[in-house]
Amino acid sequence: MSIINTWLPFLSSILGFSFAFFVFRRYLVRRRPHLLLWSIGMVMYGIGGFCEWYYGLFGWNPLIFRSWYLFGAILVAAWLGQGTVYLLAKRKWANALMAILALASLYAVFRIATAELDPSLMTHSLHTGSELSGHAIITSGVRALTPFFNLYGTVTLVGGAVWSAWMFWRKRVLLHRTIGNILIAVGAISPAFGGAFSRFGFSGALYVSELLGAILMFIGFIRAITPMEVPLRVALRSPVPRITDS
Repeated sequence: MSIINTWLPFLSSILGFSFAFFVFRRYLVRRRPHLLLWSIGMVMYGIGGFCEWYYGLFGWNPLIFRSWYLFGAILVAAWLGQGTVYLLAKRKWANALMAILALASLYAVFRIATAELDPSLMTHSLHTGSELSGHAIITSGVRALTPFFNLYGTVTLVGGAVWSAWMFWRKRVLLHRTIGNILIAVGAISPAFGGAFSRFGFSGALYVSELLGAILMFIGFIRAITPMEVPLRVALRSPVPRITDS
């Protein structure tokens, strides 16, 4: 049993759910759609980490695999990115893209739920020490969905964070939002680099990058909504209305 393949995903899961709770608590006060979408996205992030932890500890399980692939590999980046769309784009465009994403997500749920999995994995439940992989899906066309969702999520989430950071820096205002958005952008793209290293044989790189990404996005979000004169530790303890909104 590898500590990297078990407890790092567990920490990512806990952090993802904690982040989701923090953002949703803020949504209940602000009622901004981007906060709701971000909280949903971070729940998906937490589910992905939980599934990786389960696999690392207990081994193969078809339901856990399907949940991981749906929430952790396909939907999470797109739903987080959709939150950024609501933050930056006009409402009519955000609503139109939300409708498309919702329909595409329902289609992904159907394809993942009905996909045929490698039958050789059904014969044992022992954990091999490897990371979860989409190669377990043998139904054609299912894995082709992943790049479309992840591309949309990366462009909207990372691109939106970079654009926001640039605008605040250019205007020389709200330095805390510049720093926060940079951290969010780096954290959002971190799992992609981890996945790339994993494909080149660096075991555990994905799980390390997922934990790092969750930490950076969480810190970035807190920094972006907290004026520089307020320490982050104070912001985490403060009631939601006391934190300046984004």
